[in-house]
Amino acid sequence: MKKLKKLQLEGFTLIEMLVVLLIISVLLLLFVPNLSKQKDAVSDTGNAAVVKVVESQAELYELKHGSEQATLAKLVSAGNLTQKQVDSYKAYYGKNKNEHPTVAD
Repeated sequence: MKKLKKLQLEGFTLIEMLVVLLIISVLLLLFVPNLSKQKDAVSDTGNAAVVKVVESQAELYELKHGSEQATLAKLVSAGNLTQKQVDSYKAYYGKNKNEHPTVAD
């Protein structure tokens, strides 16, 4: 019997494991909302950069084609923009309603 007592390894109790899981879950509850806010901020910054690209491409299109006004459809068909850039452009102005897009649909 003495040999069996010596062979038993000490481990964590159920209470200790529950406390550790509780601490981990509280930390996750604190950090996950912050990560989603950061993702939105990064997305907004990227969309703002795409707006500048679209406006630059529109200016180049108008210079190249004379007085013809650049639209998003014309820029996509000419190969100056991708559809993903157009979607980002629209998403930016969809979120920022106080600003008005400079390039028409």
